[in-house]
Amino acid sequence: MSNIDRRTLVKGSLATMMAGAAFSRGAFAQSSEPILLGVSGPLTGPNAQYGTQWKQGFDLALDEIQAAGGINGRKLTYNFEDSQSDPRQSVAIAQKFVSDPRIVLELGDFSSPASMAASPIYQRAGLVQFGFTNSHPDFTKGGDFMWSTSVSQADEQPLLASYAVKRLGLKKLAVLHLNTDWGRTSRDYFVNAAKEYGAEIAVTEGYIAEERDFRSTLVRVRDANPDGLILISYYSDGALIARQARQVGLKQVICAASSVYSPKFLELGGDAVEEVHVGTRYFPEDPRPEVQKFIAGFKKKYNGLEPDAFNAYAYDAMNMAAAVVKIGGTDRKAVRDAFTKVKDVPSVIFGAATFDVATRRVKGAMNAELVVRKGQFALWDGKPT
Repeated sequence: MSNIDRRTLVKGSLATMMAGAAFSRGAFAQSSEPILLGVSGPLTGPNAQYGTQWKQGFDLALDEIQAAGGINGRKLTYNFEDSQSDPRQSVAIAQKFVSDPRIVLELGDFSSPASMAASPIYQRAGLVQFGFTNSHPDFTKGGDFMWSTSVSQADEQPLLASYAVKRLGLKKLAVLHLNTDWGRTSRDYFVNAAKEYGAEIAVTEGYIAEERDFRSTLVRVRDANPDGLILISYYSDGALIARQARQVGLKQVICAASSVYSPKFLELGGDAVEEVHVGTRYFPEDPRPEVQKFIAGFKKKYNGLEPDAFNAYAYDAMNMAAAVVKIGGTDRKAVRDAFTKVKDVPSVIFGAATFDVATRRVKGAMNAELVVRKGQFALWDGKPT
């Protein structure tokens, strides 16, 4: 073959390769296939209500994302697998998701223990696990594919301790907590901070998620004679504890973690949750445009239903996922790298949301000190309970 023939062949080959690459990019950009996210979370079991709230928040965000043109013209959608927040189920779901090449990003699980059990699978496979309700400080330490928009308990519980001890003036505390990894870790951070602020911990009591009769526990609390009762609970068990506390004669100030913040807490607790203090990341009376847009859209979509914090967490998570996928496309490693590049994404919980690359969590969560008065959450006015 002559030199001229070789040069012609090479030029022809390069032209063919370049045309093929251009065709591939064009095919990607013009694909009509939806971009698929995987969701691992509870749709049945003791935490099923949170899965329902997630879907409401996700679907509202997706309505807005699709109306704005989707992801470069492609629809964004998700496959929600029911884990019951059980680590055994979350592991099985992780194995399914990492084996499905269509899934570019995973959201969940609801509880930190369920997420952390599955983290090694996502890390090995190189699929981002976006644990947007995972507040356990160790969650994002599982690897560089673990990211979260949840405020770490290492940050949140000292805020609750400050509210209880420094702001409300409580000096002798009883702490009731879910006896889960999340609950025990939250308890430890709270107790350490409360002691640093000068409070005495009179008693700590753990309980299981399925527990419904707290009277014997509350009698022990009463005998310890605290001036404040701290609840590290979810809204259903927190409301039940408050009811039974009042029934056994406990009239002390109750201060609860942000995880109880929900209209359901008011509904289930009734008069028993009057004057309960709550620190929260989300408050609907916040005048910020992101908050008011979310509330108006939620009420319109769900027939006047009031959104709560978990609806907001899911709404923010889906919008963040869309922002990341717009940068990273459908390549899993590029999606991971996109978390380091997104900046000032509008959100309900954080305002303009940007990640701290070192911790892989969002910087600068809002904090509101609330109290229940006349059956509603209100900003605490500083007046004694």
